[in-house]
Amino acid sequence: MTPDTDSGVPASQLIDAKIEGMKDWRGETLAKIRALIRQADPEVVEEWKWDIPVWSHAGIICTGETYKNAVKTTFPKGASLDDPAGLFNSSLEGNVRRAIDFKEGEPIDEAAFMALIKAAVVLNSTKVKPKKKSA
Repeated sequence: MTPDTDSGVPASQLIDAKIEGMKDWRGETLAKIRALIRQADPEVVEEWKWDIPVWSHAGIICTGETYKNAVKTTFPKGASLDDPAGLFNSSLEGNVRRAIDFKEGEPIDEAAFMALIKAAVVLNSTKVKPKKKSA
């Protein structure tokens, strides 16, 4: 567990409180996303940054933001991930990030979502070696 740097409260407890505090579909959706992330990567580290849940493994995998009409998972390196199921539906214009907006009543393609989580972990774990300078 990673504590929130400001309060010293473990991130997992802050995420629990966030989910429990949302008494509608957004809390349920965030809880489901969290469970899928943990299932896809049992070694995931839960963090609390920027006042939102963050899941990391060798770098940030994704964040979990809640808005009035969506629960958004933002993958900071999403543009580098294969997305054969076409889950990314937000932040598509940039060269680096990609996001998924989950809307009320929309089903979650669990297998495709967990595949993105696993791919993000692999990408984070792949260290690019710096190029050697020519003499």
